[in-house]
This record gives sequence, structure tokens and C-alpha cells, in this order.
Amino acid sequence: MDIGVFIPINNNGWLISENAPQYMPSFELNKQVVQKAEACGMDFALSMIKLHGFGGKTEFWDHGLESFTLMAGLAAVTSKIRLFASTAVLTIPPAIVARMAVTIDNISGGRFGVNLVSGWHKIEYSQMGLWPGDAHFGKRYDYSTEYVTILKELWETGESDFKGEYFQMDHCKLSPGPSARIPIVSAGQSDRGMEFGATYCDYNFCLGEGVNDPQQCAEVPALVLKHAEKTGRQVGAYMLYMVISAETDEAAMAKWDSYEKGADRAAINHLLGKAAEDTNTQATSMAAAVQRNPSPINFNMGTIVGSYATCAKLLDEVAAMPGVAGIMLCFDDFIIGMDAYAEKIQPLMACRQDRLAVAA
Repeated sequence: MDIGVFIPINNNGWLISENAPQYMPSFELNKQVVQKAEACGMDFALSMIKLHGFGGKTEFWDHGLESFTLMAGLAAVTSKIRLFASTAVLTIPPAIVARMAVTIDNISGGRFGVNLVSGWHKIEYSQMGLWPGDAHFGKRYDYSTEYVTILKELWETGESDFKGEYFQMDHCKLSPGPSARIPIVSAGQSDRGMEFGATYCDYNFCLGEGVNDPQQCAEVPALVLKHAEKTGRQVGAYMLYMVISAETDEAAMAKWDSYEKGADRAAINHLLGKAAEDTNTQATSMAAAVQRNPSPINFNMGTIVGSYATCAKLLDEVAAMPGVAGIMLCFDDFIIGMDAYAEKIQPLMACRQDRLAVAA
């Protein structure tokens, strides 16, 4: 069971609340988080790419770093943990991403992977004149299919002559190649997105849902498994959860209640409005998941709130769901949260005992 961290590349992490910790992203913050993750035996760290925020009093995600350059820096100050950077496929040509990935593979000694973001937040791209029109909502995985095909050709053969609807390569060259196979991940929540992940990716990141109720989203990793069985490939779900912990259940729940009371309504309304622009939503899609909760202070991801023992028990419950290959964690306060996970939660997790034994 892999465990990783969804690092705070944008301001304030994933809590849209005036009462939550307020902080700016920085290399120093993310270095501390990833080095703590490596020290406690976490398996991977992933940074998203977000190019336009949601405003409000907290200026939620109005401030963010760039994913590939951040992970290149982190590759140079780590030695074991796997690192994933995210590319918004509408912004950087695949041949350039292929070369960037090989560069970070070289820096990291073969510990690098790429997360493909197909694009549902229209304003991220329209602000730069890169939005191809609302038809993209329905064709984004066709676009991503051509994109990933070129990546794989360049990494595996050093050349691509691909000719498609969106990309035309003319004996495009790449050298040197990667030192190790570069894993590809995606975060498709719809059937089409999961089909794409099952066909071309190694893992599919999926949103948990609800508070302290892993079974609420049990059908999501099961769907990932179902799509993987159709393709005959080994593709597991990496479930995304926020952990809010304290010495007691009551103390942790008091923090969660405070965050809810401080909800940044303007930023949340902006988020809901942008999610509603996705004209191709299915019940399991990212935009639909966001819209299901009228007050998604946690971006509508699954949230685990409780004492260290409660958090460990619930994370084990997530790990036991069919189709789950790993869990990606974020925290209300990343430094405090990472220390609590390493020292007080992970030692109680049954699903991590094999990794802890190896580390010992």
C-alpha cells in the first residue's frame, strides 16, 4: 500500500476557510514537507498545476508555483522518494514535457513520473488565449490520448512521427532517453477519464468523499479496477484524503468545525461556478463531485478527522477497499500534520507495517 503526499504548491493547501492556516507556497515549505515524507518512508510526493485561483478573502489558489521546476528542485534535495510533476496538456507541447521529464529523471536518478491534467477549469487556459473552445470539455481525453502517445514514443524509442488531429510530429527526436521507465498517472473521475487511465496510465488519482466515511466512495476504486480489467493492465486507484488530527477526537473535530465556520464563501462560490461550466460532467467527474457539496471547504475531497488512532483506523479502512493501490494525503497544517502522521499515525496503521519493518 503506497502512501504519498499532495504537496502545497498553491497557497493555503486545500482548505477554503478563513480559519484554516494561511500560508504562501514556497520552495522551502515544500522541501520541508517532502523531506519529512521521505524520512518517514512515504513512497511518493505529487505537485498539481493550477494556473488561476478562486479569489475570495483568502485569495484561494491565487498564488502558486510551477510543478516541473518545483519537482526538479526537490529531486536535487531528496534521494529515495518518487516525485510526480503535473502538466496541463493544453499549455506545454508533449515533446517539451518529454524532455523536461527526462531532465528530472536524470536529476532524481530515475525517481520521476508525470501526472497528466486534461483541463476542466476553463479560465486557467482562456486567460492565456489557450482555451480551444467548450468542445474541449467533451474531447479532452481524445486530446490527452494523442499527448500520451507521443510521450511514450519519445521515451521508449527516442523518436515520434505521430500524426493526429491535434499533434503532428515530423520525426521528432529525443535524446538522451530516461534512465528508468517514467510512470504516468492521471486523475480521471468520469468513465471516460477512467478508461483513459486504464489504457495509458499506471495509477488513477481519485477523490475520497465525506468525513470519516471511506465507504462513501467505495465504488470509485472499484470502477478503476473494473476499467483496468477491461484493458488487462495493472492500474490501481490512489485515493485522495485530507487528514486533520489531534490528541483526541474532540480536539480534531473542534478544528474541523472551526474551518467550516470560517468558510470563504466568495472563493467557494467561484469554485462552484467554474465547476458548473464543465458541459460534459458525469456523476463521477471532478466538476460534478465539487458541485455535489454546496460548501466544499476541502475541495470536496474525503476528509479524515480524529485522534491519531482514529485516523490510522480510517486510513486502514481506505487501504482495504478493492482497487485501492495507494493513498495520497494532504493536511490542514502540512508541517504539523506531517510530523503527526510520521510519529503518531503511521506506526498504528496495519497497511504500513511491512514498509515500517523494511525501514527499520
